[in-house]
Amino acid sequence: MAKRDLLLEIGLEEMPARFVTNSMNQLSDKVQAWLMEKKISFDHIKAFSSPRRLAVLVEGVNEAQEDINEEAKGPARKIALSEDGEWSKAAIGFCRGQGASVEDIFFKEINGVEYVHVKKFIKGQETIVLLPELQHIITAMTFPKNMRWADKELRFVRPIKWIVALFGQEIIPFQITNVETGNWTVGHRFLGGKIEMPEPKKYEEALLGQYVIVNYEERKSAILSQLKRLEEENKWIIPIDEDLLEEVTNLVEYPTALFGRFEEEFLEIPEEVLITSMKEHQRYFPVKSNAGKLLPYFVTVRNGGHEHIDKVAKGNEKVLRARLSDAAFFYKEDQKTPIEASLSKLTSIVYHEEIGTLAEKISRVRKLTNQIAEQINFNSDDKGFADRAAEICKFDLVSNMVYEFPELQGFMGEKYALQKGENLAVAKAINEHYMPRNAEDQTPASNAGAALSIAEKMDTIASCFAIGIIPSGSQDPYALRRQATGIVQTLLTKEWAISLEWIISTSLQLIEDAGIAKKAVEEISKEIIAFFKLRIKHLLQEKHVRYDLIEAVLGSNIGTIPALVKKAVVLETRKEEAGFKESIEALSRVLNISSKAEAIGEVEKSLFENEYESILYDKFILVNEQLSKEISEDETFALLVSMKPEIDQYFDHTMVMADNRDIRENRLSLMGKLANIIKNFANMNEIIVK
Repeated sequence: MAKRDLLLEIGLEEMPARFVTNSMNQLSDKVQAWLMEKKISFDHIKAFSSPRRLAVLVEGVNEAQEDINEEAKGPARKIALSEDGEWSKAAIGFCRGQGASVEDIFFKEINGVEYVHVKKFIKGQETIVLLPELQHIITAMTFPKNMRWADKELRFVRPIKWIVALFGQEIIPFQITNVETGNWTVGHRFLGGKIEMPEPKKYEEALLGQYVIVNYEERKSAILSQLKRLEEENKWIIPIDEDLLEEVTNLVEYPTALFGRFEEEFLEIPEEVLITSMKEHQRYFPVKSNAGKLLPYFVTVRNGGHEHIDKVAKGNEKVLRARLSDAAFFYKEDQKTPIEASLSKLTSIVYHEEIGTLAEKISRVRKLTNQIAEQINFNSDDKGFADRAAEICKFDLVSNMVYEFPELQGFMGEKYALQKGENLAVAKAINEHYMPRNAEDQTPASNAGAALSIAEKMDTIASCFAIGIIPSGSQDPYALRRQATGIVQTLLTKEWAISLEWIISTSLQLIEDAGIAKKAVEEISKEIIAFFKLRIKHLLQEKHVRYDLIEAVLGSNIGTIPALVKKAVVLETRKEEAGFKESIEALSRVLNISSKAEAIGEVEKSLFENEYESILYDKFILVNEQLSKEISEDETFALLVSMKPEIDQYFDHTMVMADNRDIRENRLSLMGKLANIIKNFANMNEIIVK
């Protein structure tokens, strides 16, 4: 079958850089899904983007849909044929609906029942006839934020200025708002012009001639190679922040890297401030020496060529100088304010109208931090550091610097705390309590910082759940998922043997005492535990633990995070061992029968009727005694599976559900006690064994 290339380009006003990559991928995915749905074969699809365009090039598109030969299923034989062997109205109507006649009917048996079938041939339509449907793909695209313009009804990321829609050299006719499809596109806003697209295959080449590198990866590679050249020429190190690199790549169509400098006196400002000012406000890359020291230079990427590059550098230097002058002023002013004065301001700052002020939140966090420190048996120094850090952990939020650069909360708290004479451990904990800030960030290193981090994040989660703010779908305005993951990662890294349920319960008690909870604490606790189980499940999936083993270890209480993860790893490691299947089956049998117990009482040996009851009971006592000692999860699992022979013998010779009520309840009590120590490790009947 003959083939042509398909090109679709949406020309726009400049899009926000953070929207470009996802929008490019969305358009590509939608076009590919449409082609597959319409059964239009193609060879390859490529996605393109720049700040002013989203495009896809589909190579080798068939000029017609595939012809379809299929069998259509109709009514059952007993419905299709009357008693005298005539075709029923149901059979005749079915054939008419399929464009066939009763002469085309044949029967096929499905699950023991014969059904009417007819062969159906559908001739594929020409692709050019179907392609105007691409209009609906464009208008169905979604974006984090949309615009309306002029008197148009369409809501889109930015106003549409032109649309290229070509199938080979033929224009695909459709219109969106007042923009009709055509075969012309627009190059770089200042260096290029309007050009006619000769054919889809020439798309990249034609735009390059108009100073547009339309391939995202090539644009990114060009920036990286230019940064590398600047490094080599000047013996610099230019740290590459991947988020910044992506943003800069999506801000330009024809990148040219250049550098400028700023006054060395600004290096007296903390490095984090300088880097944040350059990165967040100006989209500049900082420059460091080979020893890792920040240098008074910056690198930026121009959307254009090398013409008048010196003037461009001077202009950027002027803008940055103003920014850094503001930062230097804020930094000096902040140092004049005592910590206590900053804390007093927190009493009038509302964290959330239903939760209270920042000062009230800090009070709860401080109490929870102290209780965590007590539970983990911190030494007196760490207890003192944790308490003081919790007391002043948010004082930098009212500083000029954090007001201007919210990203610096915690960083500035550490700097200012040290300047005002606080202990190094306290200052460090103030910064650490925000950690981990993202998926790539580390967990707090110090005990004080870790305890405060857990307490602050748990208070946020508990208070939000208490007033009904629960993440759903993509909605998570308070980043509760990230904060829950941070708690789990911190507990795991520190290997603290502290029950997650205890932390949740203790935090909720403080929430209840503050009168914040809108419903019963028990109900809120269940919701939070379920929420944390989803986070833990994701963590274990990243560790490549099989899904049923995850469900098994999460089948009862979470307990301590380090122990739970080790249990999952033990099961994952042991699952292929000889005897694993039989051991799990034996333990699962105990769990299944124990569910019939109405209550678990003391086991009376006098009610035993055979030696196998005594043998299993004695084995339980021995195992239970060993489990009370400090042993590893691997040793715990080995102890549990060591009961398999006694369990098998027991069931071979004992009817648990005996007619005699006392004997039955005694046996169920033994099963219940065994089930408790098994479930304390994992819910074994969730494990799939073959």
